[in-house]
Amino acid sequence: MEIVIKNLESIHETAREFINHIGKHTVFAFYGKMGAGKTTLIKAICEELGVKDVITSPTFAIVNEYEVKKTETEAPLSSLPSPLSTLHSSLIYHFDFYRIKKLEEVYDMGYEDYFYSGALCFIEWPELIEELLPDDAVRVNIDELPDGTRRLAWE
Repeated sequence: MEIVIKNLESIHETAREFINHIGKHTVFAFYGKMGAGKTTLIKAICEELGVKDVITSPTFAIVNEYEVKKTETEAPLSSLPSPLSTLHSSLIYHFDFYRIKKLEEVYDMGYEDYFYSGALCFIEWPELIEELLPDDAVRVNIDELPDGTRRLAWE
């Protein structure tokens, strides 16, 4: 699958399109250079899913936890695309492994409890923990094109 993000103003449209193609996956590894837009895209995805918290990069905390809170006027979780309609949790985990120095840090934080929880997991800088990613993790590449647009690609 491929989506081109024309500009920042269309990021929420892109997030909705991404959500519609999630399928049954829950772990998403976002690859891209510094400044490619990983955090911005994850923020838009979380907002489109109903996260009301302030969404920031978990660079120093390593993981941020967000709760999907749909209001009475918004569609319930059960109406969201699969697997969102059958989530075991209304939590989303957002990881940033940029500051990880060794894999022991990831073991110590109990990564398995997050990755295999059934909750959505969005991971920045997954290349630093590649060997720990679940086999079914979706690898999403974000590339900046010469004209400034971004290309989002995954299988």
